[in-house]
Amino acid sequence: MLKKTRITFTDLFIILLVLGGGIFIFYRIRFNLNYKWDWGAIPQYFFRFDEQTGRWTPNMLIEGLLITIRLSIWATVIATIIGVVMGLCLTSGSLFRRLLGRTYVELTRNLPPIVLIFIFYFFLSSQIIPLLGVDEFIVSSSEGTKSFLAFFFAPPHMFSAFLSALITLAVFEGAYITEIVRAGIQSIEKGQWEASYALGLSPWQQIRHIILPQATRRILPPLAGQFISTIKDSAIVSVISIQELTFQGLELMSATYLTFEVWITITLLYLILALTLSLAVERLEVRMRRYEV
Repeated sequence: MLKKTRITFTDLFIILLVLGGGIFIFYRIRFNLNYKWDWGAIPQYFFRFDEQTGRWTPNMLIEGLLITIRLSIWATVIATIIGVVMGLCLTSGSLFRRLLGRTYVELTRNLPPIVLIFIFYFFLSSQIIPLLGVDEFIVSSSEGTKSFLAFFFAPPHMFSAFLSALITLAVFEGAYITEIVRAGIQSIEKGQWEASYALGLSPWQQIRHIILPQATRRILPPLAGQFISTIKDSAIVSVISIQELTFQGLELMSATYLTFEVWITITLLYLILALTLSLAVERLEVRMRRYEV
């Protein structure tokens, strides 16, 4: 039975306080800063008409949003793989594996993300990426391959930088997913381990056939929530000139001086994306609870 929503005096006070704060900020911007609003200039940066192709194509804001989505999706996929491996290490009976997993988690979570971004980016871009011959592969690939990479990852001219940012973000987010996986595995009742051991299953068979299938149902909701965090954390790669949404906002603000219009628009785009995913996560949690019942 749903509880009836009741608005209290405290709720009204908070609402009035927020409205008053908004009006005060608007007043300070409008009259004290002598700022001239120009919202009419913003829509053209969503889409532009390409005269060569005769079609509407994404402009700076949509291009940045697409890069953010691609970067977040692939970073979450790689981070999940890292998190599962390291989560299994943390719950392993081997002391070396537990130390390996704990060292990775503690080092990653207790360093500022911007430091990790710079360390990994400059190391990857100057050492690993050239060693793998990524740039040579992009140059020598066919137009079909370039189109494929541009659609699923990033345009060819920024693929190496995108790959460096992707790995960096995945390593950072993987530490948090490791803890999610560890908690999911350790939440399985001790009787499940004992029953699978009594059946003569090896430790790997216990994990694969008994423990992980049950833990997955408990891991999925927080893992989906971590995907939302990855979207928000992806803004930090703007410091290494990855042309995602925040970087495009900086470029647009520098070119147009529409400071408030640009950042309010960027905020709304992040908010719409995050709220949409939050609703999807909420529905996933409801379905998982129904499944458990």
